[in-house]
This record gives sequence, structure tokens and C-alpha cells, in this order.
Amino acid sequence: MVSKKAVFQNKDGDSLSGLLEIPDHQTKNYAIFAHCFTCSKNSRAAGFVARALAKLGIAVLRFDFTGLGNSSGEFSNTNFSSNIQDLIAAAEFLEAKFSAPSLLIGHSLGGAAVLAAAQQMQSVKAVVTIAAPATASHVKGLFVESHQEIMENNTACVQLGGRSFTIKKQFVEDLEKYNSLEHIQQLNKALLIFHSPLDRVVSIDEAARIYSAARHPKSFVSLDRADHLLSRSDDAQYVATVLSAWAGQYLDEFNTEDPGSAATEPTLNEGTVIVKEIDQNFTREIITANHRLISDEPVRVGGADQGVNPYELLLAALGSCTSMTLRMYANHKKIDVQAIEVTLQHSRVHTDDCATCEEQETLVDKITRTIKLTGQLDDQQRSRMLEIANRCPVHKTLENQIYIETRQAD
Repeated sequence: MVSKKAVFQNKDGDSLSGLLEIPDHQTKNYAIFAHCFTCSKNSRAAGFVARALAKLGIAVLRFDFTGLGNSSGEFSNTNFSSNIQDLIAAAEFLEAKFSAPSLLIGHSLGGAAVLAAAQQMQSVKAVVTIAAPATASHVKGLFVESHQEIMENNTACVQLGGRSFTIKKQFVEDLEKYNSLEHIQQLNKALLIFHSPLDRVVSIDEAARIYSAARHPKSFVSLDRADHLLSRSDDAQYVATVLSAWAGQYLDEFNTEDPGSAATEPTLNEGTVIVKEIDQNFTREIITANHRLISDEPVRVGGADQGVNPYELLLAALGSCTSMTLRMYANHKKIDVQAIEVTLQHSRVHTDDCATCEEQETLVDKITRTIKLTGQLDDQQRSRMLEIANRCPVHKTLENQIYIETRQAD
């Protein structure tokens, strides 16, 4: 790939500094990456994701917002609205010099910014957020201790991410204008949300708010081991791999090059699943009526570990069905169950080691399911809940005799 310097002006005449990561082969699409509040275009997340996407044929422009990094202007005179205008200026630059962007990617506050800016860009087909708050006003929590000083003195110097920032009253007031989810409800773009349950800067609850407000098509991917800044290269590579596979369903250039892509596929009915190759190794995209996810194998067996393996998917199906069934029963019977946790393991055991197995085969598949119930339950209620667990539909399916019919597509 080629990293090309990009300089363009915002509506106020400030020069914004950027880098355009260009694929070394055919460029399928152009994207813009909006960095987090205390970051720059050179953040690890921006660099990792941009370079990884470039390898997959997507050119990515990452740039410094006004007053940050190598961009001119005074940060203290900026606000969330000016960030949106900077994104629009970046899109106009790409359209004038290369091609209009079809994909917006935003990290943290940058994610909130792309959600707000996307509606003003007709060329954009898809939006991706990484560790983003649902609304811009969430950022006020970063300088809550200085809030009173800002409102009384019109300005204050705050420490964020080890750096000093001058925050003015107009910045806070502008954030408050974007405290509504209405713009997400009216997005009308394909949306992919990445978030880590371990994120201590922006709670994963914010991802749930975005997902609930948005209309389909929308997808959520959990970054199980990632931190807020996406500082590990493995996490950024995972985001880029999943992002590229997902975006291929919605970006015109991807679809027109492949007659067998999602553009020509019939609408999937609920209960139908399609599995496609992402590479010629083990990474696969799983497509349902409303969702996308990735399956892979661990590195130790030749995979790239970009997603859960097939047996983990099987256990997840049983575990989620078990948990849902128990929750429905507990709610119906008004049993005080505060939390349900289901742990599952799959193994192959000798028949002699399986006390409940009647078959005389040498080896059998065994799934061990451990259920943890938190709440005020007596022994009788706990025993009954275990009985109910065995009644979940997936459990019954697995214990039934299953016929799998394999046929070749026309």
C-alpha cells in the first residue's frame, strides 16, 4: 500500500492534515476514519485499521481534526459541530481528488461524529462505530470535575489522556445539542457497531443505545479482549477483517465486481443462514436475515482466530437458548433470579466414562453445561430451574435424531 499525505481546508479556512492509505492494487472504495477525542490521525487504532483496510482494497483517509495533531486552527475554538464540518470537508476533498467516500468509520467521539455527519453525505452507504458513545453529550463526563469552572469562567484547562486541553463553555453547550438519538433513528445507512465489554471509558451500554435506536440493516460485534483505544494490533486487524466482510454487502463497488455477491442474493428469511468464504483458509462470514458474524479456527490448527470456531458456535446456540428459556420461566413464575450464567464445554469421551450414555460406541460427544443462578432461590426452585434448562428448544434438537440433507445448489 502507499501512504500519501493529504492537506485540505475546512469551511473556516484552516488546513487539515491527513494521510490517505491507498491499496497497491485496485481501489474498491474510499473511506474516512474519524479519530477519538484525545487522539490524532496517528493513533494506533487509526493506523492499524486504515492500513489493514487498504490491504483489502479500501483506501482510507485519516486526518487530524482542527487544532489537533498537524492540523492548523485552535482546538479551544472547536466543538462537536466543527468536527462534523471537518468530516464534510474531508469527504469533499476525496470527491474532488479521487472518489466520494462510501464508508465512514469513527472511533469513540469520532464514532458519534460519523453518525451525525453521515446523513449529510449521499455517497455514504455504510457507517462503522468503534467504542463510540450514543450521543456527543456523553463526552462531558470526561471533564465533569471541571464542568462548574467551565460554566462559570467560560473556559478551563483539563487533563485528558495525559494531555492538556482548553475547554470552553461553547464546547459544552454544543455537545448538549447532540443529546438526542433522533439522528441515529433517521440514519438510513447500513450500520456496524464494534464495542468491548471491557471498555472503561465508554460503557458497552452506549453500544446498546445506538443499536436500539438504529434501523436495520445493523450489526453488532463484541471486541471481547480489546481496550477502549484498540491498542493491540490483533484487535485492530480483527476489526478490519470483519469490517471489510460486512461492508462488502453494502458498497456498490464490491457488489458490482462479484455477480454472486449480496446484491443478487434473495432476501433471507428468518431461520436461513448463509456461510461465505472470506479467505481460502478458515475465516468465514455468517449471514442471517439481519446480522453478520465471523467464524474461524484457532491459529494452532491453521486458522487466523478472527472469530469463534464452529463448536463454539454450537455451544453458544445451546447456552443462549438455555439462558433465554430460564429467564422466561423465572419471569413467568416471578422467581427472584438476578442473573443467569451458563458455561459450556464440549469433549469427546469414551462410552465407559459417560454414565448416562446408552450407546455402545467407543467415543461419544459430551457437552457439560454448568448453570449459575444469582438471586434469592430456595433449593426446590434451583432444582426446578435445572429441569427447565433441559427443555430449551436447542437442547431438545441436539438430543433428537437429526437428519442432515446435503444437496448441490443449482
